Amino acid sequence: MDDSDNYTSNPRIEAGARTINDIIEARLSRRGFLAGLSASAAMSGVGCSTGPEGASGPAATKAPSPAFSFAEITRGADGDHHVPKGYLADLVLRWGDAVFPDAPPFDPYAQTAAAQERQFGYNNDFIGFHPLVSKGSTVTRGLLCVNHEFTTTRLMFPGLTQGRLLTKRECEVELAAHGGTIIEIERDREGVWRPVLTSQFNRRISARSTVMMITGPAAGSDRMKTSKDPSGKLVIGTLNNCAGGMTPWGTYLMAEENFHGYFRGELAEGDPEAGNHARCGVPGGWYQWGRYFDRFDVSKTPNEPNRFGWMVEVDILDPASTPKKRTAMGRFKHEGAESVVAPDGRVVFYMGDDQRFDYVYKFVTARPFDSEDPAANRDLLDEGTLYVARFDAEGWVDWLPLIFGEGPLTPSNEFHSQADVMIETRRAADLLGATPMDRPEDVEPDPAAGRVFLMLTNNTSRTADQIDAANPRASNAFGHIIEIIEPNGDFTSTRSRWEILVQCGDPADPTADAKWNPATSEHGWFGSPDNCAMDPTGRLWVATDGNQATGANDGLWALSTDGKSRGTGRAFFRAPNGAEVCGPRFTPDGRTLFLAVQHPGDGRGTSFENPSTRWPEFVDDRPPRPSVVAIRRKDLGEIGSG
Repeated sequence: MDDSDNYTSNPRIEAGARTINDIIEARLSRRGFLAGLSASAAMSGVGCSTGPEGASGPAATKAPSPAFSFAEITRGADGDHHVPKGYLADLVLRWGDAVFPDAPPFDPYAQTAAAQERQFGYNNDFIGFHPLVSKGSTVTRGLLCVNHEFTTTRLMFPGLTQGRLLTKRECEVELAAHGGTIIEIERDREGVWRPVLTSQFNRRISARSTVMMITGPAAGSDRMKTSKDPSGKLVIGTLNNCAGGMTPWGTYLMAEENFHGYFRGELAEGDPEAGNHARCGVPGGWYQWGRYFDRFDVSKTPNEPNRFGWMVEVDILDPASTPKKRTAMGRFKHEGAESVVAPDGRVVFYMGDDQRFDYVYKFVTARPFDSEDPAANRDLLDEGTLYVARFDAEGWVDWLPLIFGEGPLTPSNEFHSQADVMIETRRAADLLGATPMDRPEDVEPDPAAGRVFLMLTNNTSRTADQIDAANPRASNAFGHIIEIIEPNGDFTSTRSRWEILVQCGDPADPTADAKWNPATSEHGWFGSPDNCAMDPTGRLWVATDGNQATGANDGLWALSTDGKSRGTGRAFFRAPNGAEVCGPRFTPDGRTLFLAVQHPGDGRGTSFENPSTRWPEFVDDRPPRPSVVAIRRKDLGEIGSG
């Protein structure tokens, strides 16, 4: 998430709505469960109990996950990446690398949109992995699915330091650099992964040219129609693809997050979309595309923003397939959509709306997943119920359905169909009284334990009178992590339990009000949790975006979630200057960890000519290049163990 969007557009906040920090404060005063998370070594540590009171099912009975075992790296900041002793980080793909055999060589001084659409895109974020071939328990071939979230214009093009406007050609390059890449990779005997450029599965998806279908309740709505698409069912491209997910049936989900930033212009006075656009921050004016392309100018195409902010599903085994924007999953600034199959076979997707004071959602399919009939799952995401979370001080989460005609979601509040509810998901959630959160990002289910881990990155706009049980700190610069416990492992439940796993920041600084297990070392704490992943053994790993506020670069940490070590962090990977770490993804055998290193070289006053690092090539006249790395142990063992 670009920090220029680190604000709130939720009108309930100005009206004094009770936020998650208010709820956490009340929760702590009632129970005091975080006393064990004191920075003092005299305390016993967080979460020595196996689950919160009233919990039942897997979360309360699951045996602790295996302990982490690796040589922790140190905190710090420099221009290179760092991994523990005994590990290697191999470059797999860099911005501009070939995706197809006919891709031209990367030349940052002569970029074209046509070349970029044959090359790996910019600012890689989410990573998905679909195994294709294994030898025994070792995966040897698979498909890598990677989002390209946004472009850092000043690092991407030379000569912009004097405020020069972009040309139309440069804007087209930016459009081409957005979207996603699907590419086959193979692993050699040494454990090194390399692209297979001749693979039939390779594909570039871009904001410039990829045609997508709009499906579900909002498809064909008048509010989705434009002069270029009078059907309201087709749209070119996808924007700001942050995190995402892989479905149980093997498709790839691309989340559209900060779509508002791509639009400019002013709506005509009295335009019916004015309130809707304001709730989403449209127009954000981040990019210059609207100078050349009418669809990014709201004065000319006022409905175009409604066609973004969705979850996009891609059939990765058919490069000729048309991606589909699944409107039943709601429209907001989607961070991701990680899924789990519930006991009754229905599939549940957890999603965060990444903005200060916005909400947490889950989508439950109407029909169960059919593992024997792939065709039966083809449009599973077009039918189901979207819920938004309300946290209370007693430790409960109520999941509130967003259904037209129920509660306040009626014509009296200007909702005339389920299409309206989905297009204005945020306003619908406002009316239902959802809990405003501290930038909810990744939400990761743990199927074996019946738990869900929610990353809350930060929120420095929260004031002392806005704190609540689930967001306990004013001016929350470091974020926190919440654990949701689904009763009896039923992820479709409409009432769950919740607890705080850690409050991030420096436990040695009393003003930070950080809460960690005292076993956490001076290197093991972090700030601004963002993306996360469960490894094959059920252990949690957390990547950060904004850890620079703690005086060290972003990275990846292992975080214990149960037993006596619950709430203990261990530093595993450190990114180069200016970069955040995204998309952690393990191969099923646990022997490879893929990471996306996004916007290396960024920072105040940086440019193509003067970045804060030239990682990963370190060549004087070459810009830094966002890249995917594959981390492996030198002995090819399981990541994080041994």
